[in-house]
Amino acid sequence: MSGLRAVVIGASAGGVTALFSVLGALPDSFRLPVLCVLHLPDHRHSQLAEVLQRRLQRPVREAQDKARIEDGVVYVAGPGYHLSVERDLTLSLSQEEPVHFSRPAIDYLFESAADAYATGLLGILLTGANEDGARGLLHIKQNGGRTVVQDPRDAQVALMPEAALALHNPDHILSLSGIGQLLATLEPSACQAKQSPNC
Repeated sequence: MSGLRAVVIGASAGGVTALFSVLGALPDSFRLPVLCVLHLPDHRHSQLAEVLQRRLQRPVREAQDKARIEDGVVYVAGPGYHLSVERDLTLSLSQEEPVHFSRPAIDYLFESAADAYATGLLGILLTGANEDGARGLLHIKQNGGRTVVQDPRDAQVALMPEAALALHNPDHILSLSGIGQLLATLEPSACQAKQSPNC
């Protein structure tokens, strides 16, 4: 899978454990930015970034409005705000209406990241109890990106992967361990490695 510039991951019910599994497989040398939306209650502080950083031993940050996306960093959406990617590869937070009863919503991140990264994006949809993310994953595919869906038989809650599979045929249907192995093999694009302003 050459030419990738970023990875987006969405999950809901069972998602914390799934994220630990997938991101825990990343080698120290992994340089692609990873942006994650996990459905969160919007009325309290989230410690997801801190917990992930302690567990993963790699840079994890809660997404901040207008922040530039950096290589090798895992970003997680905070509670109460949709997370999206701007065309200049900065992050944007908004309080638009919930999507599939969720804010942050996976579709919001996936669709905006697909518009920003096009063929350089890998989208991954994991376990969850509603249909959020299915439409966004399709948008990634339509924009030339690559898509991965957790095997519903491997998911703690199969509804979200099943909704994605009902809309399109992803490039891969994998278990959590399979997704982790796939990510561990990814190399950033030569464009990204050189940090060329022309890329």
